[in-house]
Amino acid sequence: MRLNEVMTEGVQTVAPTMAASDAWELMRRKQIHHVVVTRGSDVIGILSDRDAGSRAGAGVRSGRTVAELMTSHAVTLSPEDTVRKAANLMRGRTIGCLPVTDKRGRLVGIVTVSDLLDLLGKGGDRQAKPQRPSATHRVPHRKRHRAYGAW
Repeated sequence: MRLNEVMTEGVQTVAPTMAASDAWELMRRKQIHHVVVTRGSDVIGILSDRDAGSRAGAGVRSGRTVAELMTSHAVTLSPEDTVRKAANLMRGRTIGCLPVTDKRGRLVGIVTVSDLLDLLGKGGDRQAKPQRPSATHRVPHRKRHRAYGAW
């Protein structure tokens, strides 16, 4: 399965110069855990709710910009990459989301842990087992010969 089948397309982006408290308020209102930090059409980082200090992080956010709290060097994948590759990358780097960019580097979506869990819950990780073909004829049962003699 490819990322373009499971990614979320309505990605919320913020500028690196935005106040961190404003970005946190945006995440809270939209009920999201990650925003992609962009400069123009270039992805330059990710701001997660953990980066911003979560609910009790008002002291962490006060007087700071998104650029100061974001995780820079965001790892991105293309829409043609597999879900398995994304899951292994997220697990290996202990990250909660991956921005999805096209060949020109433009942001087209995001894949989060929630997207992967939704997929797993729906059973979309594997194809259904093919049914066995039904037998068209029956073969009579043959007796097996028993071995006689000493072992």
